[in-house]
Amino acid sequence: MKYRGRVFGSDAELSIEREGVRLASRYVDFADVARLIPLNHRLFVELVTGEKIEISMLGFSFDGCWEELSASFASRSEASLFIEEELLMRCSGEFELPAERGRGAVALYPDAVVILPDSLRAVRIPLCFSSEPETNGYIARLSLPDGRRYSFGRMGYDTMPFFERMLKNRAATIRARAAALEKVPILPPFTDKGLFRTERPEQYWLAAFGRGVCAVELFVGEDAATYLYRFEEPREVFLYNLEAAMEAVGTHREIIFIPDEKIAQNPLYRMAVERCPAVGFLRSRSAGRLIHSADHSEKLRAFLEC
Repeated sequence: MKYRGRVFGSDAELSIEREGVRLASRYVDFADVARLIPLNHRLFVELVTGEKIEISMLGFSFDGCWEELSASFASRSEASLFIEEELLMRCSGEFELPAERGRGAVALYPDAVVILPDSLRAVRIPLCFSSEPETNGYIARLSLPDGRRYSFGRMGYDTMPFFERMLKNRAATIRARAAALEKVPILPPFTDKGLFRTERPEQYWLAAFGRGVCAVELFVGEDAATYLYRFEEPREVFLYNLEAAMEAVGTHREIIFIPDEKIAQNPLYRMAVERCPAVGFLRSRSAGRLIHSADHSEKLRAFLEC
C-alpha cells in the first residue's frame, strides 16, 4: 500500500513492498534493515550501516503504515528462516532474546518456535535441539546447547494452547528424528550423522573428523560432493554448530557452501546468515570441497590425516 509522509526532508510517497520499502526515489531492501522503531508518531528505519531514516507527517495513516511495515518486515524475516513446515499457531506475545526483549509475533510450527521482533534478530528455535521447556505462569523458556536462552508468552487466551501444542510437538519431533536417524547408514571414515529437517528423513548428511578438520557428505539426491572444514573449537562445539546449520537451511543447502559474493547478491541469503549464527559459523570455517572422482577416497583420507 502507498502512504504520504515526509522523508529526507521533503513530502514524499511511501510504498511498502514484499521485500522492502520504497521511500520517495530510494528503495530500502529489508535485508539492509537492522531495526524498525515507532516513536512519537514517527517511524524510524535503522539500517545495518547505522543510518537512521525518519518518516514523519503520516497523519491518520500512521497506525496502518506501521502495522503494514512491521508485518511485511516480519514476513520477509520469516522467509529468510527457510520455514517449509505447516504453520500451527501465530500469536502476538512478549519475548526475550539473548540481546533483545519486546512484543511481537510468535509462531509455532511442527518442529520449531519462531520469534519475529522488529529487528534483524528473528529466530527459529528447533525443538529437536531445545531443552525441556520451562513454563512459569504465562511465560515459557527454551534453551539451546550453545547457551542461548529464549522466553516468550503472555499471548492472551492462546498462551496455554500454544504451550501445550509446543510440548506435544517437541516430544513427537524428537521421537521422529531419532527413528529416522536409526535408518541412516554410516560407513568409515564417517562417524557422525544428522538430518536437515525432521520431516524430510530421506535427506541426511554424514561427517568424518580428523584433528581440527571435518568432511561432510550431503545425501540429497543431487550431484555428490564432500564439504571440508577446519576448526579450532572443541569437536563438540563444531558438531553442534554443524547440526544446527544443516537443520536451519532445510532444502536451501547451497547457502552453506556458495561463495560470499553469491550471498551478497541474494538479499534473502544475507538475511539468513545474519539470523542464524550457526550458518555463519559453518561458512567461516569452510576449507573447500571435494568433487567425487576416481581419487576422491585418497584425497579425503589425506585431508582427514593432515
